[in-house]
Amino acid sequence: MRATAAELLSALPDSALAARMAVRASACVAVDRTREVPGLVVEAPHECDSSMERDGVVAKAPAGRGERSWWFGQLVEATPLGTWERRLGGRTPQEIVALPVADDWRSELHAAWCRAAVRQRNADWSRALLGMPSAPEAGGPGAVSLAERAKLLSTLGGGERAEWVAGFIAAQGLSEAFQLLGVCAVPWAAPLGRAVVDALNIARDAGSYPWSFSGVMGLAERCLDPGEAGRLDGLLAVPDETEDAAPGAGSYWAEAFQRLVTTLRLRAAMARELEAP
Repeated sequence: MRATAAELLSALPDSALAARMAVRASACVAVDRTREVPGLVVEAPHECDSSMERDGVVAKAPAGRGERSWWFGQLVEATPLGTWERRLGGRTPQEIVALPVADDWRSELHAAWCRAAVRQRNADWSRALLGMPSAPEAGGPGAVSLAERAKLLSTLGGGERAEWVAGFIAAQGLSEAFQLLGVCAVPWAAPLGRAVVDALNIARDAGSYPWSFSGVMGLAERCLDPGEAGRLDGLLAVPDETEDAAPGAGSYWAEAFQRLVTTLRLRAAMARELEAP
């Protein structure tokens, strides 16, 4: 109960709890100006005192997790993100995220910022932590997993979310995009729908193992704009199979696209019936 109350209060940047967490977290992070390129240094708490526990910090770390990093992550997660812009020389979220972090604290710090951005629904920090969709590993160091990226995306508006995921698919393909597609508004915006169809077409032409895309196909049946059906007509023929293609892949792809087109047209017909006077 105390932890839940603390989480809710920490999402309010003007609460007394958020202010206390900000003081504690600020004492742990500073700019190292002794180097040619400025960076961040971290000094995690050496103990979890009674006042921290009263403010909702869980003292006992999970198995396999260091105590100091566990306490530090909770403090940063509960600190209003505006604190860091003031604390770190007026830098923007993008500039802060780009700063190197000493002694292998980067992942811990950025992961805590990710949780804070989601909790506080802070789109500016989410953008900084996500980075460019064409290079999510290099551009979004805090987004350590697809689940983390999906949570950050949920803080953005529907159009911006769809555009970022479309960029991710164009650069990375569909193999890792399923979770990201799940947070996009339905029906998918035109750029996202086009990116999904184009990526499926590329996978088909490459002779990729077709059954690995069945989840995305099922999602497309439910989420693609029915108006996209016409763009799929050229994909209904059975393609010539390459030597390294999965056996029967061409027929599967043709059947899958036919099912997708049929479903989209059925949805379009149902929508027209529902809209009729």
